[in-house]
Amino acid sequence: MSKKLHGEIVVIGAGPGGYAAAFRAADLGKNVILIDRDAELGGVCLNRGCIPSKALLHITKVMDEAASLSKMGVTYGSPKIDIDAVRDHKNRIVKQLNTGIAQMAKARKVQTLHGLASFVSNSEIKVLNEDEEISVSFDKCIIASGSSSAMIPGIDTSHPSILTSRTALDLKDIPDDLLVIGGGVIGLELGQVYATLGSNVSVVEFFPELVPGADKDILRPLVLKLKKQFKSIMTSSKVVEVKPQKDGKLNVVIESNGKKDDHVFDKALVSIGRKPNTSMLNIESTSINVSDSGFIGVDVYQRTNVENIFAIGDICGNPMLAHRATHQGKVAAEVACGHAAAFDVCAIPSVIYTDPEVAWAGLTEKEAIEKEIPFKKSEFPWAASGRAIAIGANQGKTKILFDPDTKQILGVAVVGPGAGDIISEGMLAMEMGSDAEDVSLTVHPHPTLGETFGMAAEVFEGTVTDLYIPKK
Repeated sequence: MSKKLHGEIVVIGAGPGGYAAAFRAADLGKNVILIDRDAELGGVCLNRGCIPSKALLHITKVMDEAASLSKMGVTYGSPKIDIDAVRDHKNRIVKQLNTGIAQMAKARKVQTLHGLASFVSNSEIKVLNEDEEISVSFDKCIIASGSSSAMIPGIDTSHPSILTSRTALDLKDIPDDLLVIGGGVIGLELGQVYATLGSNVSVVEFFPELVPGADKDILRPLVLKLKKQFKSIMTSSKVVEVKPQKDGKLNVVIESNGKKDDHVFDKALVSIGRKPNTSMLNIESTSINVSDSGFIGVDVYQRTNVENIFAIGDICGNPMLAHRATHQGKVAAEVACGHAAAFDVCAIPSVIYTDPEVAWAGLTEKEAIEKEIPFKKSEFPWAASGRAIAIGANQGKTKILFDPDTKQILGVAVVGPGAGDIISEGMLAMEMGSDAEDVSLTVHPHPTLGETFGMAAEVFEGTVTDLYIPKK
């Protein structure tokens, strides 16, 4: 069975960037078709990434906080974990959001198609699903097909003991011994979930440090906690071989400092990054330029080298973050509809939703030193924050990098509860071109963790009263 459709704007991929693009184009009066290979809208972020992982991280954070109350005079018994109920809770949250997106698509009269989309030409694609093949022609197309988990060559990904970020979120069981391959954001978040639920978690990371993109001082409180939660953290190490055993366990050969050792784990989670889903698109049938890494090149209008085809999100490069894709999706939709728009941002925030949270945006101290960019650093330790002390977050810190001449903010980093929320003020300050005085004179509510951002600016200005800093 085959049929033909035409859309003024066709969007491939219904993740945060794709549905934002589709909905914005529909709001601007266009006839829109939204295509996704999954039956449910929301993409990786909603169905098997950001949202389900945060639902689980919330559960494990509350578990950890309840245990920590013993130091404050309140003691609970050991938690009883019903893994089926936990999984059902996570799935209900995902389903609720799936339904909400579907309802918004219907309200906007966005036509949704389920199937794998691939290009036929610069103006036509085909959508293949279990029941039919649909030919879809378009005036404009926005590619938002996202990315997939990268895998280590030679590892049998079909083996039930080899997990990806997707299958790890299925929570089929809690293994006694879990190896997390890759000490980045995904690996640490899921590693902390499984450790709190009862697994002995070991992490192996190729680079000398966990989360190489973040400053070491901001990561330190998290690393200290993970060293207590995890069985081991092996940096400057790599997995050489993974050999499934007859009993279902995995024999893993790990090389560190030139020495190879054998380890046995019940399961291994591969979280070494993500790769763009370009190979699924039959991109060769178009004139679109693609890099050797599989990324589609775009300009500030999210337009590819083919005038009527746009690309957004993970498919067009790093950082692969949902909020970046959403903003790019809106830009692409507005430009495709003939409106003036451009993706012109000063920074894109990154957040690790572990406990404690870690967030940073703009210039990092490491990057400034490597590129010899002049800066002045100002920090406010949460050990001097009444709110932080009250909730046991003394190890937190807020750091701001300033331009030494203009005193404008170049970068912000935060570690502690709610860091991912606090970083938004830093983003706004950078986008607005705020300087140290602007922030320090802004009245922040007390007692809050957010006021540490204002106090970090006061440290720079020399007006802080919550710390005593001898004048030089």
